[in-house]
Amino acid sequence: MNPPASDDYTLQIQQVALAERSSNSYRAVLHTSRGLLHCILHPAPPGAVPQVGAAPKSDSARLGVILIGGAIGGFAGPGDRVYARLSDELPALGIACLQLHYRKPNFFEECVLDVLGGVAFLKGMGVERMATVGHSFGGAISIMAGVLSPAVVAVVALASQTYGATRVAEVAPRPLLVVHGKGDTRLHYRNAEQIYAWAKEPKELVLYDGAEHGLRECDAQLHDLLRSWLPAKLHAL
Repeated sequence: MNPPASDDYTLQIQQVALAERSSNSYRAVLHTSRGLLHCILHPAPPGAVPQVGAAPKSDSARLGVILIGGAIGGFAGPGDRVYARLSDELPALGIACLQLHYRKPNFFEECVLDVLGGVAFLKGMGVERMATVGHSFGGAISIMAGVLSPAVVAVVALASQTYGATRVAEVAPRPLLVVHGKGDTRLHYRNAEQIYAWAKEPKELVLYDGAEHGLRECDAQLHDLLRSWLPAKLHAL
């Protein structure tokens, strides 16, 4: 995928509808120029009431993470609810979390626009620096969003496909984390090695022995890795 060549290839947020989901999360429906984009927002600090278009009240509100699913979309992500657990934990560290469900799952360019829409939404809440984390198909989406948006300052690709990831070198000098299971029978871990080879420093490659595509076999290790890596990179920048 190349950067959008014309104004026709854009996604504009026209309206945002927020509804409280729990004490620490909100369902967000982004009414866009290309359809409805459904998200779950976990603001920082926990329990904060989101104020779209308002200035952040602290430096903590300036950091965010976008958590991206595979080809079918949804909010689950890899492992045993790793995305949900991170969304519960990271706001206490000053990092807002946004999970999103694609408008058109498995359409690469449209899904990239969805993540860029998520970036724009968080920016409207005062988030200035964010990381993207994507699994499988979403790994390449995470990479491309990092290529296209300067607001993305760290990128994670989990069990990623290589299609759509060939421009990963353009993520640099922002940090990149590539993770894959060596037991993956859907997308071979050589994909991760190839993405890592294409990428420039700073970059990290983590391979888990025996872990399949969903990374459930390394759930605890993956959670601990992301739980430490994301705050370290976002707060350091």
